Amino acid sequence: MKRKLKVLFIGTYVPRKCGIATFTSDLLNSVSQENDLDEFKVIALNDIGENYEYPDEVVFEIRRDQLEDYNLAAEYINGTDIDVVCLQHEFGLYWGDAGDYIFELLSKIDKPIVTTLHTVIKDPEPPYRRVTEKLMLYSDKIIVMSKTARNILREVYDTPEDKIELVYHGIPDCPFTGSEVHKEALRLEGSPLILTFGLLNQNKGIETVLDALPAVVEKYPDLTYLVLGATHPEVKRNFGEVYREYLEKKVHELGLEKNVIFHDKFVQKKELYEYILASDIYVSPYIPKEQVVSGALSYAIGMGKAIVSTPYWYAQEMLVDGRGMLVGFKDSEGFSTSLLHLIGNPLECNRMRRKAYDFGRQMIWKNVGKEYVSLFKQTLEKNPQPAVETMTDFSIPSNLPKTNLEYLISMTDDVGIFQHATMGVPSRRHGYSTDDVGRGLVALTRAASSDEPQAGEIKRLVTVYLSYLDHAQTESGHFHNFMSYDRKFLDDNGSDDTFGRALYGLGHVCASPQLPQNLRNHALEIVRRSRPVMDDIHAPRAKAYTMCGLYEMLDKGIDKDTFLPVFVKYADFLVSLYETNMQEKWEWFETEVTYGNAKMCEALMLAYSLTGNPRYKEIGIKALDFLTYTQWNGEFFDLVGNEGWYKHKGNKAIFGQQPIDAAYLTEAYVTAYEVTQNEKYIQFANRSFEYFLGRNRLKAIMYDHSNGAVCDGLDPKGMNPNQGAESVVCFIMALEMLARYSDNKAVAQQHETGKGLMGIYEKREFSSNGLS
Repeated sequence: MKRKLKVLFIGTYVPRKCGIATFTSDLLNSVSQENDLDEFKVIALNDIGENYEYPDEVVFEIRRDQLEDYNLAAEYINGTDIDVVCLQHEFGLYWGDAGDYIFELLSKIDKPIVTTLHTVIKDPEPPYRRVTEKLMLYSDKIIVMSKTARNILREVYDTPEDKIELVYHGIPDCPFTGSEVHKEALRLEGSPLILTFGLLNQNKGIETVLDALPAVVEKYPDLTYLVLGATHPEVKRNFGEVYREYLEKKVHELGLEKNVIFHDKFVQKKELYEYILASDIYVSPYIPKEQVVSGALSYAIGMGKAIVSTPYWYAQEMLVDGRGMLVGFKDSEGFSTSLLHLIGNPLECNRMRRKAYDFGRQMIWKNVGKEYVSLFKQTLEKNPQPAVETMTDFSIPSNLPKTNLEYLISMTDDVGIFQHATMGVPSRRHGYSTDDVGRGLVALTRAASSDEPQAGEIKRLVTVYLSYLDHAQTESGHFHNFMSYDRKFLDDNGSDDTFGRALYGLGHVCASPQLPQNLRNHALEIVRRSRPVMDDIHAPRAKAYTMCGLYEMLDKGIDKDTFLPVFVKYADFLVSLYETNMQEKWEWFETEVTYGNAKMCEALMLAYSLTGNPRYKEIGIKALDFLTYTQWNGEFFDLVGNEGWYKHKGNKAIFGQQPIDAAYLTEAYVTAYEVTQNEKYIQFANRSFEYFLGRNRLKAIMYDHSNGAVCDGLDPKGMNPNQGAESVVCFIMALEMLARYSDNKAVAQQHETGKGLMGIYEKREFSSNGLS
């Protein structure tokens, strides 16, 4: 059975008030009904200053005038398992010379591209010719919505015949009905009801119809002409309501106030359909003849309306064989004659309606969706997805940075470390957390062994953090987590993970020979008070954190009789969890990969180091290899994001990536090297740490060398500029652990060339025995 397709659409998108936005939404809805497709995503184009509440399928936004966004969108696309990209193109959508910013995206993606052209120019100026020819080059398939457009591509742009596909503009599937019931529903009076709809601009030619109406109204005084639609946003931004005011003045001069209605509103689809069905005649007085598609005219045809139109290219093609009447451009007299003829000959008018409706059956969205899906499949068959490429040069520094405690110090007051910061400024509003204090102690104890000049400052910070944990510990031995800036705890108990993170830091303090004995003794006292709670901890990561803290103590023989049984019990729990959830191609402890994942792998490898039980090592390595398989793409670690995580048999979320996972991977790889002596794990440790230095999907440098701050993650709109406690303490933890092996010459050489990992996971094969 073939895998179902995954498609990503690029264009404007609802709720933006734009015809192409509506088209993209309708197209996505139509293809989503087909069984051959599995997933649908959208990258939406925003104009300058726009901000929309998009639906869930929109996974990325491009600011039209920001070249960087086009680059980031390409990075996003290449990092997904999308099969085909479907681009909606109209020159005005994209910024640059004739909209050439779009090639910043198209030139960088490695997916097949199917492009729908909403505009094709027969006699283009040089920039428009150049852009159209480049679209032909980058697109695997070009979809046009008229035969005229297809002919222009062949004759003017020498586009190969087999690259062009004709798929008509989609329309709603509505019954062939009379107008009266719909008029009543909308409380519209007047008969006949003549309609023009769409975003208002000077090319609409509405003044031509207004000049035609007096002769028609003289015979049919109850006639109503409804002009439905808001002024086009671009027109309104640049010229205001000059055109609408001009039309309203003309209505007054012609004495048509009782016959003409301007409905200045962008109506939603269902309401629009009602207005079209309520009309008796649709008029399309467009002035430019070069228009190769019109969604409004397509709707009128498909919903069985009598139509009078100027002979622009799309109308000429669609209204043949009695499906409508054509009138010369700006020919008011011709519109008068045609309207009088249709109103006075209802049988002929109805025959015209029927012919239009029958022709439109091929254009309903269901049929259009099937044609698009067929083209997606054809395109993918001709363009199989390329293999993972070798690592690109990210210009990563060849030497690890030295630990810089400046930012950590600035984030700490006499109570503890602030949870969050806004643009590097500590946020008092969010207060403190035990989670950050516990991990902060790990960072500080590791730094204490390598940073003799700052020993006094490290001792001061450790004292503050120990004081916080002592105060946070409850009578039961658990810990509060959150404290407000006014020193009030905001919970009765923190989570299991809070307990584990506290023990993680305390265990490191107990075992740190660089710290004074009084601090180590105080930490041990807090750990001993926590012993009763350990029997009630259930969360797997909490057990892993606790194990990593207890390991430091047990490795130095501290309270083995008390804590070794707990340590082994926790290790056995992780083994059991793995054995319960492990399936083919899923070597993990749970049915979902979420956050802080590598800590469980590290805990089991430490359990092997302490006990010598080979099963702990085996599972720890298998699970770590699974994380590698899941996140290493041959160039960088594309971490599981928190915007959906990664469920078994599901799709991996890309954004909401957190630095904690890069740091924990680094620590786990160092531990894997220590228990296996396999240098590939030190290589991976370097690669995962380089995530902070720019080796990530956005090539974003998250570490500030000037003060030691670290940004909080990667989001759809770019790097999160905030710099919270978790990011900086995890960075220091990982840096200090990796620095143990920074002098390894073989590793250093691989670090510089970027070739040490090539081939290790190139085939990306996975079995129940791990990666092969």
